[in-house]
Amino acid sequence: MSRTAHETFKPAAAKAVQPLPLQPSADAVRTCLRAVAQFLRRVLPLCQAHTVEFFTHGLWEKMVALPPETVLEALSGERLQRLLEEPPAQRPLEEAAGCDFSSIFCEHSQKLINVQAFALAAKYYSMPHLEVCSFLEEMLEALNSQRSSRSDVEMKTDDFMNNKKSHEVQLMSALVDGIARYNGLNQVIDLGSGKGYLSSFLSMQYNLKVYGIDSSNTNTHGANERNRKLKKHWRAYQSQARANVRGQVLEKEKERLEQDKEKCKANISEKPLSTNNCLQSQAEVATPESILFEISDVFTDPDTSITSKQYVLPSGAQLQLNENNISENAFLNILPADAVEMDYSPKNNCRELCEEEKEQRKMASLKAKASRSKEANMFSPLTSYITAETELSDIVADLEDCVMVGLHTCGDLGPSTLRIFTSKPEIKAVCSVGCCYHLLSETETGDIQGTWGFPMCQYLKEEAWFCGRNARMAACLALERVAVGQVLPTESLFYRAVLQVIVEEFYGVSRSDRNIGKVFSKSSSFLDYIRKSLRKLELDESKISDSLIMEYFGKYKHRMKELEAFNMLKVVLGPCIEALILLDRLCYLKEQNNLAWSGLVKLFDPIKSPRCYAVVAMKKQTFHMHPNC
Repeated sequence: MSRTAHETFKPAAAKAVQPLPLQPSADAVRTCLRAVAQFLRRVLPLCQAHTVEFFTHGLWEKMVALPPETVLEALSGERLQRLLEEPPAQRPLEEAAGCDFSSIFCEHSQKLINVQAFALAAKYYSMPHLEVCSFLEEMLEALNSQRSSRSDVEMKTDDFMNNKKSHEVQLMSALVDGIARYNGLNQVIDLGSGKGYLSSFLSMQYNLKVYGIDSSNTNTHGANERNRKLKKHWRAYQSQARANVRGQVLEKEKERLEQDKEKCKANISEKPLSTNNCLQSQAEVATPESILFEISDVFTDPDTSITSKQYVLPSGAQLQLNENNISENAFLNILPADAVEMDYSPKNNCRELCEEEKEQRKMASLKAKASRSKEANMFSPLTSYITAETELSDIVADLEDCVMVGLHTCGDLGPSTLRIFTSKPEIKAVCSVGCCYHLLSETETGDIQGTWGFPMCQYLKEEAWFCGRNARMAACLALERVAVGQVLPTESLFYRAVLQVIVEEFYGVSRSDRNIGKVFSKSSSFLDYIRKSLRKLELDESKISDSLIMEYFGKYKHRMKELEAFNMLKVVLGPCIEALILLDRLCYLKEQNNLAWSGLVKLFDPIKSPRCYAVVAMKKQTFHMHPNC
């Protein structure tokens, strides 16, 4: 997309701050949205069909005029990878909106006749090729996030998260911290915080004040316990890192003192009278009385999990200190930060404090500790069910100007996050990655007044757009993973489709409100699967014999490839449906008049984390910059 289709914003109040990357204009977003919607209106029936009804409704015969082998060959792993890697034909989006579907579908039967053309069109209408996304690297550079870690120690997330979660947390936390810094914010509200990995990392690595809100009390309790353990883990990292840094300081101090010695020796022949002064200076450095702290009283906070014994000087250590002529400040650096309380009172009075002075010191210490606690990083897990109408001030007592985030917000929580952001003045910025699109709420009645998870923007509401659960389920599929060899769960889907045939033909039940759940993973064979499923559906399994069950299996076994090929067509269309949902959310933000910047950022590697796009927005009034925040 050309630069003219984008808008840029540079805060006037912060001349030293780099402007954010170009953002897609409202017109550009609407143009893309219309084109994707027009394409999907024609191809969506492939995704709206339920795989459960594959055999009972004859979906392959109705929708595809090709042998399943042809489809599978065209969408094999190698060809699928090549399709993803090669750029699509460059043509104006307006022209593409008038796509000639006659090359993809038969004009008379409406069946799919060209799988290659189908796949190329789907690629063109997927998010990577619509050119409305901002690059993460550019965002981080503009937000000064290359040096955004507010801690002097890097936390290795691989030690306590799996690879996927570690990948997500590191990248998203860098972006969130950059957004917070850019806008002079220190508080973060993490909606759908789950186990608290992102929240904990933001608080510990970036010293942000984080409230993690989750609807599950079990998750909140688990996040509390996990955060407690992570803090111990974090302290160990910090202690080790400080030890390394202090070791370097000590070495430099030794080198400096050695250089001083050499200078003194060199000056003896030239300035004999200065010898005594030099020696006296060295003696002063080595005097034990110059060390003004008491080890035994250093650690009084049980939360530090460090005992004073760990820092009691071993015998000979004082002598070693004297011999090496290491200065007082270098030695104090050996101790953890905030562990040393300096005593500036005269030495002969330090052990003869009156009760009043002791009480004063105690109160001063408590105040200092309270002040540190208030200013320090913090993660507070909370339990609450969030909707678009939720009053955050009822949940977070000290709510202040903040960033709202969500890492894989499930279903309607993603849209609710954006609606809260646009309606609450305290929420100055948002960074939300959606998930579980099949759980979004939507209506078939065209009720544009209702608060639905989809659609959000005015254009799709006026068009009375409806995807359906099955199509939204397809948006959750992982095309990139399939392209690198991840196998689709064809056998389990096949079992379920044949079960539906048995339920309808043998038992005469076309509709059932019951869900069979994860029976496949607990079954040893097709026969075992059918028996367990019938019990789940509360159907009399004794009426059907084992031999008849196996007859059904034999009748449809050779058609399993049809089901596999049909699901591959859904996989190819999945990114287009996700693009429609994401563009709907971005278009909703573009309809607001108080935003300084809004866009989509590709955060994650889609192979590691398929739901990889973040919706990011910042309000105009947030730009009161604190460059050193």
